[in-house]
Amino acid sequence: MQSVGIVAPQSRHFAEPLPLRSGAQLRDYTLVYETYGTLNADKSNAVLVCHALNASHHVAGTHQGAEKSVGWWDNLVGPGKPLDTHRFYVICVNNPGSCFGSTGPMHINPVTGKPYGADFPVLTVEDWVDAQARLLDAMGITQLAAVLGGSLGGMQALGWSLRYPDRLRHCIAIATAPNLSAQNIAFNEVARRAIVTDPDFHGGHFYEHGVIPKRGLRVARMIGHITYLSDDAMEEKFGRCMKADTLNYSTQAIEFEIESYLRYQGDKFSDYFDANTYLLITRALDYFDPARDHHGDLTAAFAKATCQFQLVSFTTDWRFSPARSREIVKALLDNKHRVSYAEIEAPHGHDAFLLDDPRYHNLLRATFDNIAKETADVKPVMAFKGVAR
Repeated sequence: MQSVGIVAPQSRHFAEPLPLRSGAQLRDYTLVYETYGTLNADKSNAVLVCHALNASHHVAGTHQGAEKSVGWWDNLVGPGKPLDTHRFYVICVNNPGSCFGSTGPMHINPVTGKPYGADFPVLTVEDWVDAQARLLDAMGITQLAAVLGGSLGGMQALGWSLRYPDRLRHCIAIATAPNLSAQNIAFNEVARRAIVTDPDFHGGHFYEHGVIPKRGLRVARMIGHITYLSDDAMEEKFGRCMKADTLNYSTQAIEFEIESYLRYQGDKFSDYFDANTYLLITRALDYFDPARDHHGDLTAAFAKATCQFQLVSFTTDWRFSPARSREIVKALLDNKHRVSYAEIEAPHGHDAFLLDDPRYHNLLRATFDNIAKETADVKPVMAFKGVAR
């Protein structure tokens, strides 16, 4: 199987403010995105991929002259791969508030002339979906063959089915949930506190001080990374392996391989990720809860969906457990929606959705094979403009 090769990000500026769920608005913003494959004549073969917490628009291929720049889902997207770019036109948008090109906390606030920092408006999954819909409007794409995402990306895919039900034919939500459990919110809060209590955070306006709250970012990443792996995966990879043959008898030194691994992940993350972005994205995770607007009734929340659904979960994913996917499946079945569900036995924990499990990839290949056959019979639909209310 081939790669899509060297790709370049694109960008589009929006002068019209984006109304946000909070009542605020994002004015004068830019979205960065990448596309792979060819859009067919009637624009019916587009697939939107939604990224998760620390990912970006760079899904597949590599960037010119950039080492180690392989897209985060390159094993899934490309010629001959499960999401085959010979058949589909794949789009991924870097969400507003991110730190990979789209307007975010590091960019200049047009009101103050300084970086937004902590003044960047709080965003929700629904706001991201609206921003993505505006970009598709600008591209002339009125209906998507599918929206695909894992984890937080899966929440966005679900959001599409509720916010723009007529603009997608398939929703593929992987390793996700209808909302975060109290435990998940707790992990996010501990990570946020690690960042905001870093002396270099400066209330979110650290850009003006020429510093980065790296200590907080390191700890936040270490906390998050633990939750992405299963106990079995950690045991198999690290066990109780020591860094040296003898003990240091120190509370400060690295004694175990797992400690070294987590510190490495934390150091790497603190070099490329923005602290305010981390706060914004984890809060968007916390807020996602379609049932909230329906008195806690998830079945009522999914009543207006019209697309076909594919849900996938992994047995050892304890952060977004299979039970959470089954809640979504039940709500869809209660509404007599078309839904398929796969619960895959995999040892990798939450990170399984990014890996090469052959059963998982074969499932998605079959799903997109069927979508490709349907797409050949699709007729163009009317254009939809503006933001859903």
